[in-house]
Amino acid sequence: MDKNNFFPPRKLSAYDAISEAQNIAYAPLVFQAVRVMRDLGILEQLDKCSDKGISADEIADNLDISLYGVETLLESGLSCGVVDKHDSDGLYVLSKVGYFLLHDEMTRINMDYNHYICYLGMYYLEEAIKTEKPAGLRVFGENWKTLYEALPHLPEKIKSSWYAFDHFYSDSAYPEALPIIFSDHPATMLDIGTNIGKFSILAAQNNPDIEITMVDLPDQLDNAVAKVDEAGLTGRVHSLALDLLDEDSTLPGDIDIYWLSQFLSCFGKKEIISILKRIENVMSRHSTVYVLETCWDLQQHESAAFSLINTSLYFTAIASGNSKMYHSKDLIECFNAAGLTLTDTNNNLGICHTLFKCKKTIE
Repeated sequence: MDKNNFFPPRKLSAYDAISEAQNIAYAPLVFQAVRVMRDLGILEQLDKCSDKGISADEIADNLDISLYGVETLLESGLSCGVVDKHDSDGLYVLSKVGYFLLHDEMTRINMDYNHYICYLGMYYLEEAIKTEKPAGLRVFGENWKTLYEALPHLPEKIKSSWYAFDHFYSDSAYPEALPIIFSDHPATMLDIGTNIGKFSILAAQNNPDIEITMVDLPDQLDNAVAKVDEAGLTGRVHSLALDLLDEDSTLPGDIDIYWLSQFLSCFGKKEIISILKRIENVMSRHSTVYVLETCWDLQQHESAAFSLINTSLYFTAIASGNSKMYHSKDLIECFNAAGLTLTDTNNNLGICHTLFKCKKTIE
């Protein structure tokens, strides 16, 4: 049973149920209408006028957009609660929902991520579900197996939207995770799935005595190595190019910390167990595996659980075809299947992360 029962059955009238069904049916259109209102400056125009309101004509003149276009978008915004309208004079105002769509950093990042990374590829979700392959990845124009192979080669706007999304959440958790993983005074760390090396750099800057090896795909490592060079940490932060989907790949042994941040969610359960088993095979009884992940059942708020569950659809259609944002019990089952024992858990790190601490199971 879930710790937090975020989505209990609801008793709705037939009218309320069909209304919600229509909201879902039109959700893709509403999303784009609101995004365009944001990007064209319509939400900003409404925001500047505060409670006094502004007419569609004035917005059209200020932004040099047709009145037809402005009215069409405002009416869509009105229908979804992003825009309100005065009964007395017919002027439009920004609602509280619209305010956060315009000003909240997390909402902006999530919207950009869903537009630039997910939107076109979601057309192929059905194929991805049937094949367990990231069918939507084809919209980026090459025959890559996963998004992680594609990422270094994508257009800058798409790539920057992905990094902004990924780093917004992890950056909030890293400072809280560092004191935990350094509490046992480790001398060596393997940063598995290092991405652009952000955590390795932060860890090395916070602990002058630790030696770190970053592990990732070759193209990803090129970016990470460049960042390490810029930070002046080349002497203590090294790199190892490895495709962990290759079951014959071998990791260095007897490392103090094996660090996996937002990494296991990139793989299906069989692949997770395979990766963890290869770590378990080379670690000593003194080694520790730390897994930093966002589990939807361990969130503090329903909106966070909702966001994480639906981020799984990105993993299905775009990223890998078989991975997701996991329920915590699924990850714990993978730990156990790989010969690891969960010894500690730290919830609510940063915005939404959990840090799992695992040791080698001793028979």
